[in-house]
Amino acid sequence: MAVSIDGVYQKVLALANKEQRGYITPQEFNLFADHAQKEIFEQYFYDLDQFQRAPGNDITYSDRVTNVENKISHFKRYDSNVSSITNVNGDVRLENHSEDIYKLIALRLRHKAGESLYVAEEIQVGSEQFLYEQSPLTRNTRKRPIYWKRMDPGKGISLRIYPRPQISDPYDSSVDGAVVISYIKTPVKPNWSYNVINDKPLYNSTNGVDFELHASEEIELVYRILALAGIAIEKPQLTQVAAGLGAGQIQQEKQ
Repeated sequence: MAVSIDGVYQKVLALANKEQRGYITPQEFNLFADHAQKEIFEQYFYDLDQFQRAPGNDITYSDRVTNVENKISHFKRYDSNVSSITNVNGDVRLENHSEDIYKLIALRLRHKAGESLYVAEEIQVGSEQFLYEQSPLTRNTRKRPIYWKRMDPGKGISLRIYPRPQISDPYDSSVDGAVVISYIKTPVKPNWSYNVINDKPLYNSTNGVDFELHASEEIELVYRILALAGIAIEKPQLTQVAAGLGAGQIQQEKQ
């Protein structure tokens, strides 16, 4: 369930007008909207980490953890094939993926057709890499692959995999490797798109992009956007005022 970009926009404008704080341009709103969504999204992971660190096993604690995990689950993607962006060195170039990746959950691969997909273990470059290469007990194999993250100047982050997967071989049809990843995606950038009619911006739903956050975050988005615009309203007051904004008042703001 997404949050309507136009719904948030109209509430922000109506509240800004109510507070007599001037007009927020669509460009300013889009900038604040993107920033607010990123803040809320990243707060999910901070809250989840804090909940999991704190002692507690009661129903309230469980509900809080479940609530945050449910909000994050919308952004999880499983078993996305990235073989097409894996080069001959076994490097997966994440910036070439169709979605922006916020956090990698797992990487699995196979080297030949018919093989199972094996989970690759992430290691740290340096001393840990040396230990994995030297010890026969931890050395990488086809059934126990490893990978680490590399930063290529000017190109971004890539994943170096060992043993290096062979995606295809023109001389050996049995070579049909695959690399798949599971990850948490970054929310798409919201956009209040508009057309200027009679010198006024009117919402263009065809090109508009809603917030990807859970529907329950609407008031939080309004609160944060107003705060970024320099308008301070207490959350209880904001909830009451936003709830009292009737369709007629919002329509008036549109006009």
